[in-house]
Amino acid sequence: MTETQHGARQSASTRWADHRLTLPALCAWGVAFAVVGQPAAAVPVLIAAFACTAVSLALWRVRPSSPKRSRRGRVLRAARSALPTIAVCAGIGASIASAVLVFQPLREPPLLLDETQAMLSAELEVVGTPSETAHSGFAGQSVSGVRFEATLHRIQNTAGRSDRTSTRVLLFVDDLATADAPAIGSTIRVDAMFRATDDGSQTAWLAFAEGRPQTIRPPGWQLAWAAELRARFADAARGLPGDGAELVPGLALGDDSLVDASLDEAMKDSGLSHLTAVSGANCAIVIAGAFLIAGFAGLRRSARLGSAGAVLVLFVVLVTPQPSVIRAAAMAGIVLVSMGASRSARGMPVLCVAVISLIVTDPWLSHSFGFALSSLATAGLLLFTRPLTSALSRWMPTWLAAVIAVPLAAQLACQPVLALLTPTIAPYSVPANLLAAPAAPVATVVGLLACLVGALIPALAVPAAWLCWVPAAWIGAVARFFAGAPGARLPWVPGLIGALLVLVLTALALWVVLATGAPRLRRFAAVFLIAAIVGVYGGVLVGGTIALRLSVPQNWRIAACDIGQGDAVLVRSDGVTALIDTGPDPDALRACLDRMQIGRIDLLVLTHFDLDHIGGLDAVVDRADAVLVGPTDGRSDETVVSRLVESGAAVHQAARGDRGVLGRLRWEVLWPTVDTTLRGNGASVTLLFSGDVDALFLGDLGESDQAQLMAEGRLGRVDVVKVAHHGSGDQSAELYDGIHARAGIISVGADNDYGHPNNRILEILSGAATRVFRTDQLGLIVVSIENGQTVVWSEKAVAAPAASALSVPPTRLETRIDRVRTRGYCTRRKTNGQGLDPAALVGAGPPGAGGAGLGHRDVPRRAQHPAAS
Repeated sequence: MTETQHGARQSASTRWADHRLTLPALCAWGVAFAVVGQPAAAVPVLIAAFACTAVSLALWRVRPSSPKRSRRGRVLRAARSALPTIAVCAGIGASIASAVLVFQPLREPPLLLDETQAMLSAELEVVGTPSETAHSGFAGQSVSGVRFEATLHRIQNTAGRSDRTSTRVLLFVDDLATADAPAIGSTIRVDAMFRATDDGSQTAWLAFAEGRPQTIRPPGWQLAWAAELRARFADAARGLPGDGAELVPGLALGDDSLVDASLDEAMKDSGLSHLTAVSGANCAIVIAGAFLIAGFAGLRRSARLGSAGAVLVLFVVLVTPQPSVIRAAAMAGIVLVSMGASRSARGMPVLCVAVISLIVTDPWLSHSFGFALSSLATAGLLLFTRPLTSALSRWMPTWLAAVIAVPLAAQLACQPVLALLTPTIAPYSVPANLLAAPAAPVATVVGLLACLVGALIPALAVPAAWLCWVPAAWIGAVARFFAGAPGARLPWVPGLIGALLVLVLTALALWVVLATGAPRLRRFAAVFLIAAIVGVYGGVLVGGTIALRLSVPQNWRIAACDIGQGDAVLVRSDGVTALIDTGPDPDALRACLDRMQIGRIDLLVLTHFDLDHIGGLDAVVDRADAVLVGPTDGRSDETVVSRLVESGAAVHQAARGDRGVLGRLRWEVLWPTVDTTLRGNGASVTLLFSGDVDALFLGDLGESDQAQLMAEGRLGRVDVVKVAHHGSGDQSAELYDGIHARAGIISVGADNDYGHPNNRILEILSGAATRVFRTDQLGLIVVSIENGQTVVWSEKAVAAPAASALSVPPTRLETRIDRVRTRGYCTRRKTNGQGLDPAALVGAGPPGAGGAGLGHRDVPRRAQHPAAS
């Protein structure tokens, strides 16, 4: 054998050795994912794993009797060589099943299982950084405050019964700023209601606090220093301008509590959100710095390794042990141990050992998307960076190929999981990372130094933070630029099928680019790959999108979006569009707006500030020209209004008597009154549209408020009513009998937890001869004008039992709701671009004079809303 052949064989043997732990790591992840999702399977898995281990060890002791060179002998020896790997996988499975059996009971304290709807006194230890949030609470109302992870140690009910436990919960605290949240490591007491999560979630319970938590024990000295450093650094960053201020703590310490929803969305759309999560690069920088300082100090090798390990532990405490941090720190620790033992540490074995050890210790990490993305990105860098560099260097300089290969390798490895999370593709991820990558390590190093300098010399905290702000602002500008570029998010097939399709196409593309043999087969595969991608986009996505748009009637007036448990209803006339509420989810609202071909929103109405009515605001915050809002109630509501004002919209607090026009339709606000003290559902902005379709939109008004509205005597018969509060039972039969609508639209989520729509409202509507149209059964619901008739169209056919129970035969032609269609098709309709004049909302001419004026209520611009002044 020549020296070249021997070297090639040795290199191949080394590459194979690097992957000996890959199968056990995948096995550990798969077993943990399955067992924590179905804890009842832990015992059968444990028994099967022990049996498999015993059989593998027993067969290992049996020597094959067949000759080595015979076919049977080669097969037996190959099977025997796989037995150690099988035994290792079985042992790992047994360890994971045992861990689930030990820890699962701690996740299910008997007192929580018995009293999930009761208010309990809880004692918890804070373990996560706080972040701003808005959630729906138990009654569906919008709640703003902070959330953070905590370990539940003790719970007690009002009768004195108590349980001790140790389980992770996600605590929501209302009306609390991140700066006022308790520090990590502190022990708090709070009254809270608990809601169980899925079995696979790392946090076993959601806890909704009643009032502010009481700190009963501050963090110990081992954690207090880190909390102080983080707080000081965040305070210094708050005084900086623009997006850079929000990114500085994230780039340096992984603290994204200052990042608002808009910037967070831009970072995700541009593929840069990983920069605000501490990863292996941060740990490598910290360890390299520790080695460098120890080398200057003249320490021996063992002392340098020990100091690097100590600095790594302190760094993990400082940035908090998030899943990506744990993965990176575990790999760094393994490398340090290997160096101390004078053994080589190659990338893939280190990653596999880290994954196995962490998942065996905490099986619920297998369900963490952060842990998965961090591990996959590392694997992509280790496996694909060098081959991609070699392949790209055929067409470009090697240095440029290496720069491109790094983000491309990570993106390819993570894309299947990203597609599962959000069924979209970010085409600008690689160029965005190319531009942002040089600034990221600078921001990390300078940020860490600024954090330390600010702690030692408080007067230098802000000047030091400014040094980190420069690269952070650059990264923010890159994110905004690419997020606003055309096609920043391309649609993809949703769900598991979409993720598997990405995986197959990615594997095929890598084989085509990186393989060296079978040129004809690779050319055929390349043609197939291009055809598959074009087929997916052209046949399924683009064609499907066009078909969906063409299926909607062209001359529509009202469109109730299928956005789940919430309200989002479009009204259009002569190309002018109003949107009443935004639903709970921006993505669902964007999909509806795209399908209805809506770009600008001439008039946005936020009936009130519950999350199921404003949660999708991010989808339209920069599209709205004029905005009507209901009365605000607290800081979170005013923050929403401030966002709208800052976006350039003309914002006005709606009150009875406000009126204007929308194309050929006239609109009028019927509720609330100018001097109302009501808030929330009872103050929902109620609108009446009149014209070729008469429609009443009731928001979430309850029965008593509906009765007061009816008593005003301003309501007559209408064609369409948007039924109040998603069909709750708190309704006025007198109102629905009085308006005698032919169609009642209920915007409601399928299988919701609130029992909507309630049987009482269904009976009321049936008695009023109002036919019910529900988004949970029919999907998108559209009211259109065709040949002078008003037609209700839906994208789905209602189930037969529901149709027979809810349908009411037409009795009066004057209501113009004469027929119902499902799955209609028509051609697209172009709009003429006519829109409302935003300035008309603050003192234009009389109603009907061509604007959206509120002429009889001349409100000065500075008095639009308390938050705007």
